[in-house]
Amino acid sequence: MATWGKCYDLTGARHGIPTYPWRCAPDGMATRRQLRARGLRPGGQPIAAQVLRPRYWRGPLVAFLYRLDKAKPVRPMTPAKRAALDRANTARRTCPQCRTDAGYVIPVSLGVCVPCAYPDDQNKE
Repeated sequence: MATWGKCYDLTGARHGIPTYPWRCAPDGMATRRQLRARGLRPGGQPIAAQVLRPRYWRGPLVAFLYRLDKAKPVRPMTPAKRAALDRANTARRTCPQCRTDAGYVIPVSLGVCVPCAYPDDQNKE
């Protein structure tokens, strides 16, 4: 069972890297999501620290921190990458049975669009 005391390890003696309680990260460090919100990426730097949030029914939540001064800007989207993403998203929306664009991502649990998965339900109305 994690407690707040176990989440505070500035030297890294317990966890191997400096560890802070949730929402107590020092200035100059950010998680991947926080970096992305600033238009940055870790850029190959090692994990500088972590923050832990205790949970009593499972292990603690962990968020790794990276240094802001070593972060690099996010690479811009190239036309080729945008085209590849558009093709991939189109493939996810195309029903393999009726070959039409469903207008939404086909659920993996069904494997086909909803009208193809439940043809009898469409005729009852």
